[in-house]
Amino acid sequence: MGRFANTWRLTKTSWSLLKQDRELLWLPVLSMLTILAIVAAAAVVGFVTGSFDADGGTEGLGGSAAVLGLVFAFVVTASVIFFEGALVAGAHERMTGGDPTVRSAMGKAATRLPSLLGWALITMTVGLLLRFLRERMGWLGQMLTFLAEAAWGVATYLVVPAIIIDDYRSFAGVKQSMSLVRRTWGENLISQAGFGLLSFVLSLPIVIVAVLIAALVPGVGTVIGIVVGVAGVLAVTVVVSALGLYFKTALYEYATDGVAHGGYDVNQMRDSFRTK
Repeated sequence: MGRFANTWRLTKTSWSLLKQDRELLWLPVLSMLTILAIVAAAAVVGFVTGSFDADGGTEGLGGSAAVLGLVFAFVVTASVIFFEGALVAGAHERMTGGDPTVRSAMGKAATRLPSLLGWALITMTVGLLLRFLRERMGWLGQMLTFLAEAAWGVATYLVVPAIIIDDYRSFAGVKQSMSLVRRTWGENLISQAGFGLLSFVLSLPIVIVAVLIAALVPGVGTVIGIVVGVAGVLAVTVVVSALGLYFKTALYEYATDGVAHGGYDVNQMRDSFRTK
């Protein structure tokens, strides 16, 4: 409960900042819309080129289908990271006394585009490697890759802020993130888990209401329930992901200079990043 209580306090501080820049919530929305557009484009290309056979396979084009898949996977990963970087840029601008907009946040992220693309390539490569090992090593591989994914996620937690705020290149950003994590191990650097739990807690009532609507109202109630459930969960996901990125930005600043910016309490930061 102590960790969740600390996450809730951090959430309130993050919200006090985010509500000054509610238009930045368009950034995660744009990220989702971009992903949908890329997936739709991939489906169209797949059917037009014959990458999908009647059984849903990709035997027709073989290596060409694999290359197309890698290209689209990279574009999706790069899009997610770009919009994450834009939100970090907006959060940092607010915490340093500015008044960010969607345009200014995306503009700052665009100046870091080569590094963000490099980080996207690293992320995709590591993800594919772990997936390859997981599929070929049985239950042991699944356990080991699960641990590896968790360790990688913690070690690289602060890569995007390092790139956006201090203009680190992709590999240097990874080293910087690992260095900060190594020096100041976070009991709540699993604040990722804390914000994930918060998202679940806020989404649960929405899902329950949606199920009740579908169950109690025949026919059209199913459609209404699905719309309410999907829209509600997406809204929670957008807001909580934005709050998490505000916190991540403040955490990076605290880890690098020992100062709590943006109204965060130093004790909150210590509870999140505790010295070994």
